[in-house]
Amino acid sequence: MHEHIADAIAEPELVRAGDGLVCLRFETMKVVSALAAVRHLLAEGTVRPGDTLLDSSSGIYAYALALAAHRYGLRCHIVGSTTVDHTLRTQLAVLGARLEQMEPSKNLKLDQDRRVRRVRELLRENPDYHWMRQYHDDIHYRGYRSTAELIERELDLDRLTVVGGVGSGASTGALARFLRERSPSVALAGVQPFGSITFGCEHVHDPEIIIAGIGSSIPFGNVAHELYDAIHWIGFEAALAGSVDLLRRHAVFAGLSTGAGYLAARWERDRAPDRTVLFIAADTGHRYVDSVFARHAEARGVEEFDPHTVSTVDELALPWSRMHWGRAAAPRAAAFT
Repeated sequence: MHEHIADAIAEPELVRAGDGLVCLRFETMKVVSALAAVRHLLAEGTVRPGDTLLDSSSGIYAYALALAAHRYGLRCHIVGSTTVDHTLRTQLAVLGARLEQMEPSKNLKLDQDRRVRRVRELLRENPDYHWMRQYHDDIHYRGYRSTAELIERELDLDRLTVVGGVGSGASTGALARFLRERSPSVALAGVQPFGSITFGCEHVHDPEIIIAGIGSSIPFGNVAHELYDAIHWIGFEAALAGSVDLLRRHAVFAGLSTGAGYLAARWERDRAPDRTVLFIAADTGHRYVDSVFARHAEARGVEEFDPHTVSTVDELALPWSRMHWGRAAAPRAAAFT
């Protein structure tokens, strides 16, 4: 029996999604990293019960940190993106977390920059707050070791490809690092939205981008670029097709980043049928009901999409591009200093 709901939420499920495809399904993925990070901080004495945890979030991490704070008797203060919806705002309020939500902005960069500035202001005003730095501190890698152990028990690591949103790097990157301790042949394909700086796509704009959790307009310190074999940049139209097909074909109701990952995973599977491709479903589809799933009638079939294969980021183009990354270093603009 679990002692707290956060412990239950932190346990993912492996679900088959067709030949050679496996979905690693979370209710809320970042609970895994938040719980492990907070446990480590408490064990070290860096934070103590009653202290305040502070961070910026586009949504999923806010809920995860609020749950971890509730679990361990801590306070939680979130500087939230414009993407934090009414349901999440209500949950955070009842859980006792304080949310400061930014006003709507013209673009992702402006939103992220404003949130980081506000976090720094709060730290000056409250030097006893602990900034979790979900975008920069690889303490958030720790929680995924148990997930890697689950994958190892169920799948053949010698013929495994992992596909998922890059985001802060503390999910796909962490899984690859832990799985490669057991089998160096594990391949990793990251998924990014157009416009994200992380792998050099800041120059391509997707007018309908709402995949806030897997891209960035600022350098992230805990993205280990050298872990990634390939990168897929997927726009809204293609991700919509993936999300709708995943629900229709496999009854998996998941977020837009999962739809993008599913599309990329299908392509990777078709090019290497001797391998199993595991794709990550980071959260459920509830916050995308109106913006994605209500538009199911306009979704094109996944078979209509194929990536534009590129050799440099200058060739990137909507609605979907793929590049062999080859475990290279970060682009200059994405290098964290």
